[in-house]
Amino acid sequence: MLKLSILKPTRLRSAALVVILTTMMTFLLSGCLYRGDRQQGGPVSYTESVDRVQRALERFQEEKGILPIVTAGEETPRYEKYRIDLEQLKREGYLEELPSAAFEQGGSVYFLVIDEEVNPTVKVMDLNTMQKVNDIQRKVLSYQSSHGGALPSKADGEAYPGLYTVDLPLLHAESLALPSVYSGETLPFLMDAEGNVYVDYAFDIMQAIDQSGKTPQGDEDLRAWLTDRSAFVPVKSLPYRWTGSEPVPYVG
Repeated sequence: MLKLSILKPTRLRSAALVVILTTMMTFLLSGCLYRGDRQQGGPVSYTESVDRVQRALERFQEEKGILPIVTAGEETPRYEKYRIDLEQLKREGYLEELPSAAFEQGGSVYFLVIDEEVNPTVKVMDLNTMQKVNDIQRKVLSYQSSHGGALPSKADGEAYPGLYTVDLPLLHAESLALPSVYSGETLPFLMDAEGNVYVDYAFDIMQAIDQSGKTPQGDEDLRAWLTDRSAFVPVKSLPYRWTGSEPVPYVG
């Protein structure tokens, strides 16, 4: 009897400890994901937040006849251009609260609109990707300045016509390796002949095409294969076309 009276509370304490720890880990992980941070295992889903902003945007447009967007210059790239004015949506009663993942709330994404003229659709732009590209861009410019305009590219020449892969070790920038918001795989950085930096989304586009079981047609911009299947836009990207049997980025 003495043995049982000792073991029973010990087991109860162990079980309770497991429950507490499990609850704490669930809370912490869900909190991190809700704030928009990506875990190492892969990308985060923003489906609920995107759906909520989509409903608000549609009601706003239906009642006012315009989109609640922040004005951007004509030179702004396609997948960075039409940022949603979340503060206006909240101020005018279309949103009860801003998504926690939004930059305006200290999160790591901008909410923006694509297909603005035909079918306005809410997506998110990953600011971590944007920041890494900007950091690499500064390093490339610094390298060019101190090496007579030479590009810090890998020794195997062009990765695509007119485009080169950035050599991160040459820039001492291995820590800026970029995990994809779509697949979690590490994506290369590309440069054009002037040293302008982009992300190479060829792997993600090819994966989307393979999973669809279809073949791209004509001269369509293959980046749509990503936005059709994800809440994310391919920020800092070039247009892609189907060439031979693979997606190829092209300049200008």
